[in-house]
Amino acid sequence: MKKYVIIFLALCLWACKESKEEKEEDTAVAENETEMAAAADDGWVDLMAPENVSHWRGYNGEGLPSGWKVEDGILMSSGEGGDIGGDIIYDADKYEEFELTVDWKLSPEGNSGIFYHVVEDKKYHAPYEVAPEYQIIDQLGFPQKLEDWQSIGADYAMYTPDYKDEDLRPMGEWNTSKIVFTNDKATYYLNGKKTVEFVPYSEDWEKRRNSGKWEDYPDYGTSRTGYIGLQDHGSEIAFKNIKIKKL
Repeated sequence: MKKYVIIFLALCLWACKESKEEKEEDTAVAENETEMAAAADDGWVDLMAPENVSHWRGYNGEGLPSGWKVEDGILMSSGEGGDIGGDIIYDADKYEEFELTVDWKLSPEGNSGIFYHVVEDKKYHAPYEVAPEYQIIDQLGFPQKLEDWQSIGADYAMYTPDYKDEDLRPMGEWNTSKIVFTNDKATYYLNGKKTVEFVPYSEDWEKRRNSGKWEDYPDYGTSRTGYIGLQDHGSEIAFKNIKIKKL
């Protein structure tokens, strides 16, 4: 009789344990759903969510270019692109004023960038001909000398960044970039530190746009809305946690 009582008590304990684990799992799922709902209510869109990831494709193309793939929520390029070709865009929506956050991991000596206000047209060969770019580069290990306007966190070829070497994590580790863009002010961040701030479409902005590198690109920066884009400049790079909110 004692034997049966022990078995009965063991079964009761097992049942209680299973019930507790199920409740904990249900609670975790509910909390995750609540967080996702809160983020959605706050206007944030996860561009790497399963329902959104298919909207990444090649600039002026269809599907992801050779060398790009998505794996475990990470968008990766093996660096088969170059100055022309290989860049991608997110085509589900266009953005004018927005806040964008991106985690990225670049290979040593690498070069890449984040585009916004991207316009597609067969007369353009790459997004940089028309779209502003947040510069991503191996600041400390790039094999050629960098101009100030080519530096990490710059508004490429427009506004030079204010940064310290220690603000940039080593290549091969994850860094975080943020762009907050409105028609009144644009601000770039690297790992939480502000690198650039400027007034879009101001007299100073127009002067910079019409000189230097952009003299030969008359349509650069003329669109005030467009796609978000990522650059394959011939370097291995990975992106994750790509989230955007319209302002």
